[in-house]
Amino acid sequence: MDKNLYQDLGNSLEGQLLSDSLTKTLYATDASVYRKIPSAVAYPKTVDDIKKLIAFADTHGIGLIPRTAGTSLAGQVVGDGIVVDVSRHFTRIVDFDQKKKQVTVQPGVIRDELNQFLEPYGLFFGPNTSTANRCMIGGMVGNNSSGTTSIQYGITREKIVSLKTVLADGNEAEFKALTASEFDEKKKLDTLEGSIYRKLYEELSPKDVQERILSEFPKPEIHRRNTGYAIDELLNTNVFGDTAEKINICKLLSGSEGTLAFTTEITLSLEELPPKLSAMVVTHYKTLEDCLSDVAPVMEHDLHLCEMMDKVILDCTKNNREQLKNRFFVEGDPAALLMLEVKAHTEAQLMQQVDELQKTVAASGLSYASPVLRGADVNKAITLRKAGLGLLGNMVGDRKAVACIEDTAVAVGDLKAFIGEFSQIMENYKQSAVYYAHAGAGELHLRPILNLKKGDDVVMFRNITTDVAKLTKKYRGSFSGEHGDGIVRAEFIPLMVGQENYELLRRVKSYFDPKGIFNPGKIVDAYPMDESLRYEIDRKEPEIETLLDFSDSQGILRAAEKCNGGGDCRKTEQAAGAMCPSYHATRDEKHTTRGRANALREYLTVSDKKNRFDQKELKEVFDLCLSCKACASECPSNVDVATLKAEFLYQYQEANGYSLRSKLFAYNTQLNRLGSKVAGLTNAIYDSGLLGGMLKKTVDVAPERSLPKVYSFNFDKHLQLFKKQHKATKKRIVLYIDEFSRYLDVELGKDAIELLTRLGYDVQLFYAESGRTYLSKGFLRQARKLALENMGKLKEFAEAGLPVVGIEPSAVLTFRDEYKRFGDNPATADAIASNAYLLEEFLAQEIRNGDLTSEPFTKEAKTVKIHSHCHQKALSNQKVTFDVLNLPENYSVTIISSGCCGMAGSFGYEKEHYETSMKVGELKLFPAVRKSSEDTIISANGTSCRHQIYDGTKRKALHPVTILRKALVD
Repeated sequence: MDKNLYQDLGNSLEGQLLSDSLTKTLYATDASVYRKIPSAVAYPKTVDDIKKLIAFADTHGIGLIPRTAGTSLAGQVVGDGIVVDVSRHFTRIVDFDQKKKQVTVQPGVIRDELNQFLEPYGLFFGPNTSTANRCMIGGMVGNNSSGTTSIQYGITREKIVSLKTVLADGNEAEFKALTASEFDEKKKLDTLEGSIYRKLYEELSPKDVQERILSEFPKPEIHRRNTGYAIDELLNTNVFGDTAEKINICKLLSGSEGTLAFTTEITLSLEELPPKLSAMVVTHYKTLEDCLSDVAPVMEHDLHLCEMMDKVILDCTKNNREQLKNRFFVEGDPAALLMLEVKAHTEAQLMQQVDELQKTVAASGLSYASPVLRGADVNKAITLRKAGLGLLGNMVGDRKAVACIEDTAVAVGDLKAFIGEFSQIMENYKQSAVYYAHAGAGELHLRPILNLKKGDDVVMFRNITTDVAKLTKKYRGSFSGEHGDGIVRAEFIPLMVGQENYELLRRVKSYFDPKGIFNPGKIVDAYPMDESLRYEIDRKEPEIETLLDFSDSQGILRAAEKCNGGGDCRKTEQAAGAMCPSYHATRDEKHTTRGRANALREYLTVSDKKNRFDQKELKEVFDLCLSCKACASECPSNVDVATLKAEFLYQYQEANGYSLRSKLFAYNTQLNRLGSKVAGLTNAIYDSGLLGGMLKKTVDVAPERSLPKVYSFNFDKHLQLFKKQHKATKKRIVLYIDEFSRYLDVELGKDAIELLTRLGYDVQLFYAESGRTYLSKGFLRQARKLALENMGKLKEFAEAGLPVVGIEPSAVLTFRDEYKRFGDNPATADAIASNAYLLEEFLAQEIRNGDLTSEPFTKEAKTVKIHSHCHQKALSNQKVTFDVLNLPENYSVTIISSGCCGMAGSFGYEKEHYETSMKVGELKLFPAVRKSSEDTIISANGTSCRHQIYDGTKRKALHPVTILRKALVD
């Protein structure tokens, strides 16, 4: 299509319309196996914008693909038309009626954030998907989402009071519950809306049609029925059936995947908050059959959750930094387990439910362990279960657990028999499938493990899906329970509901959308399920050489391909965790972990350049990455964008040159070493408004930033002084004086020496530049040289059993992380990594071993708030800092839920990044610091973090080492 037409359309919108290569690439995929390059991406700001897009689509015969978070597993939000992303601007809670227990929202409101708003009023929206911290209400309506709580609180379709929409003719229409007479009035309207009501009445009134629908559609007792359009839901109403229930077309629109109308507002019914007391019985089984046998009897209890995880998923949790700690309750090596949650208002009621549930489990005798979880442990277990989809992306190599048959739902009584036949199908294909999810609702997410880069496996992809569709039909199940038909299952709707009913669905689509502009290729007239796949079939893999070692992912391309599109990185700052700070600040898809991984995958795959990294689009997506490493732990697939960025910067700069500013930041340690020789002069220049300002302007450093002072200090003499004063009574350790402590944070190095010697440790010093500045700017050859030099000495310490204790997280944790990607001796790298500690980690271990107590510290009462370095959050944990700062027994210590500070080394200094840097800080950290009283001690163990806190709040933060040193009793 003529680019000028898109330009004219874009100019007419209050929002944006983009058609550049990068944007189209970012929206070519969702969380499914499909890839379709759209013609453009729109970000409408108003309903009028949506009307203009509909008019354009109508005139030019192009599809509109509605999209919110893009977490769909079946390909619902990919297409070659215009993707309409409402997640950026349609994000308001429009109205709330506490008395009616109703709320009206725009489609871009995030489910969990809606519930955060509702919680003070004692209400919540019940359906709870595994993606609830980023999925949006519009997508939940489109998919008719259910989630883990559906057995207690139902599905989205049941919660919709009304929908405001724009129809295919550009007119607005509101759908809601109607009496029979109100329905008749609607039929009289001389509009597309009136025509819809008339046609639906004509189609669904004949008794033989109703009987055919009821006989062919999934069993009505299956709660999760999402195959095709829910015309069966309209039959049991005052218009078509012998009942008083009002008819509501919203039930048809829910689950329609945006193919019938464009939704702009959603009114939902709400529930009262569940009882606060909860317990979870986790039953363990040696076989999958035993596990399934217990489902029906345990469902006789009033469960709030009945979820299953199998061995494949449980094994994936062993390789995920974030989820490893959440599998604490797993006993032995179960083939499967059930998570059974009960809730109550009193402890006695809760314990009675637990006892009764355990009696039922004991009666079957099938479970070999059934631990009971309480409090925070319940939420940890639920978090583990919710991570299931993403964890499957941890499978190394091209064989992946593929979403195609993962949404089958059958009656609970049919579940065991269904799985038995399903397992036989898998055996026929020599498949070891993955079993997990909502056992209590009769739905298990079943996935074959396939390599969709290979033609033979693509054939198997279709054959397995076909055979399982036939099996589901045999049990009158729903082939789509909650994930939708999309592309992967829509082809099978005629089989599932019968050809005559399918033709009726096609007519329903035509009544709403005569020209087929709303999300074409979904539900009816479907795209082929084995075409438009994410990867080219039987392609020759490009050979991509890297300086960093990505062999743990079988190369950098597969490291990017680990991203399955689940969108955990699209959670906002209101959710737990730090991923992804630049997305929190911008709300732009290209600044998500997913966006960066998708772009890297795309351009490494399709580029015809000798240096495939030499792409301006890749420079754009990595530009705002703060290398915080949150994705390395919080992304269920462990997509480590910080490491990908380091390699990209190296390769890109090799092709395009290294800027003066990048060189200055990369070689910052050498410059600080020189500056420290004339520290007074250096600092005078930095402090000078004229000379310091000229320096910042010359290298494009933000003028608002203060430049860090440099110092020269003899740490060896300082150590000898304290060794003379304090006899060593404890183990010998190596204190790592890194490049930041040596020339910038000199007082911190002194504090560490004093603290450790006064506590009785036999301290020796190790001076080394970690290479962090080189890594952050992509100077990988220099970083590798340093790493190999340091590893020789670090190996000696490890072999001698001398723990290396570091002060600055970004420096010492380099030994645990990036050094593993240098050199060719994994065993040595692992030994060095396991021997490197944050100072807080070391002291926390001493506390656990009973070798360090509160005795040397003050009894004075003080309040401390902790902000931890991002690398500590990703590669270690914050609890160690919490534990050591609680050594003074009257210190009241809390951890700030702060995410990333926004400085990220040189990032926050750079002129073009300053605004984003400060915006990240303002999201959570700065407000939390400002709200703290003046006598509250702010703890921050990162040098960049302390600098950022000072620049953003004028509060001086202290390293935990300094806080503890000051707390020592003389």
